[in-house]
Amino acid sequence: MKSVRENTGRRGTGASERSRREALEPAAEEATPAEPTPAPQDAPPETEKAWSYEVAHPDTDQDLAPVVGKNLRRLRSQRGLSLERLAKASGVSRAMLGQIELGQSAPTINVLWKIARALDLPFSALISMTGGAGTRLMRAREAKRLTSHDGRFVSRALFPFDEPRRVEFYELQLKGHSEERAEPHPPGTLENLIVTRGTLEMEVGTERHLLAAGDAILFEADKPHVYRNVGPDDVQMYLVMTYAEEVG
Repeated sequence: MKSVRENTGRRGTGASERSRREALEPAAEEATPAEPTPAPQDAPPETEKAWSYEVAHPDTDQDLAPVVGKNLRRLRSQRGLSLERLAKASGVSRAMLGQIELGQSAPTINVLWKIARALDLPFSALISMTGGAGTRLMRAREAKRLTSHDGRFVSRALFPFDEPRRVEFYELQLKGHSEERAEPHPPGTLENLIVTRGTLEMEVGTERHLLAAGDAILFEADKPHVYRNVGPDDVQMYLVMTYAEEVG
């Protein structure tokens, strides 16, 4: 906005004091500041925008954040990786990795897969918690759930993480008209999925398959794949993931 001097121009030196006041008063009114625009700090910094879609929906289980953070810091340190190197290898921003390690942000499922793949580890290695041996009862009310950034895809692990295994079992839920894109898993990984409610379109590489309730599919998951809900109702499914080598 122009200043009063720029709006009024220069006056002759012989003008009276009153003339100058009359000339300046309207200009001062014209120069009244407009409503201030919102302060730039209200908008998220560019670095925050860059990883906003890596943060899980607020409804996700925040108790898991410190567990993931502790595991990530330990596993990264064991491999001698800096945050910068892990960010380049995984495609997850350095800022987000730092937030995860501090336990200040719960990452999305897709982000955890990217990190696990970069570390050459199973997904469960990042969310494992120490537990005892023997019979394990996992109550639904105590379940740890991971979600996508918009909360439309939810995954619940139905197995303990702290035992050697080649098989993992998950309950998945996908909201109507939503999709979840998965990165390729380690070579030799298989996914065996059954739909128990709704209609799912499963995209594996260049193939697409439509599954109704009761339908199942087995596919090699070491390539990009997409879970897509093509209907208005929620889809519920159960996934058995088998690794080529024992993990845990």
